[in-house]
Amino acid sequence: MAVKPQLACFERLGAPGWAALEAACAAAREAGLLVVADGKRGDVPVTAAAYGQALVGETETPWGPVRGLDADAFTANPLLGRDALEPLLAAAEKAGAGIFALVRTSNPGAADLQDLPAPEAPLHERLAAIVDELSGRLLGDSGLSGMGAVVGATEPRHFARMRELMPRSVFLIPGVGAQGGRPELLGAAFAAGRAAGLVAASRGIAADPDPAAAAERLRAAVWEISTA
Repeated sequence: MAVKPQLACFERLGAPGWAALEAACAAAREAGLLVVADGKRGDVPVTAAAYGQALVGETETPWGPVRGLDADAFTANPLLGRDALEPLLAAAEKAGAGIFALVRTSNPGAADLQDLPAPEAPLHERLAAIVDELSGRLLGDSGLSGMGAVVGATEPRHFARMRELMPRSVFLIPGVGAQGGRPELLGAAFAAGRAAGLVAASRGIAADPDPAAAAERLRAAVWEISTA
């Protein structure tokens, strides 16, 4: 189980927002939950290294090291290419954390770019290939890698191919609930085992009259399809 704080919702509040984010992450850890920092970071290598320090590392200063957010994992935008991912991967490797790179997202506009034909395959398949090439760096004893991929639940037709291209990666799966994704259609994401997917839901749970019951229904549905 994990929480996935959307960093923009905290950052828009300035310094008090970052303080609230740190408090929320601390509360999640106390509850035994993993923290996935959803910031979709991606930039040229020198800036990507700073993002890695902010999310899972620390920054050396004349007054001693300053810790970052200490997230367990974070989301990253791979569209700047492999050299921009490398500092983020190095930061995750050093911290024992994970990365979820955007591969095929859940928003309707994803098709505008991510489904465009590249020379031999759609762009999202090339992104998947990069994730798989890097997955060995964060490979765990289970055979699954901390170099994961964001694959949206709103287009379940892609899951079988994504799993074929990224057999070792954990999938972060947004889009269930308010965006229209249905958990019963996600079975192909779990072909590598129960731990191979992390289904994210926010509005569908937060807006429910009984959020705890909504979360339990989703957990039960995902557990059923992950063991099918």
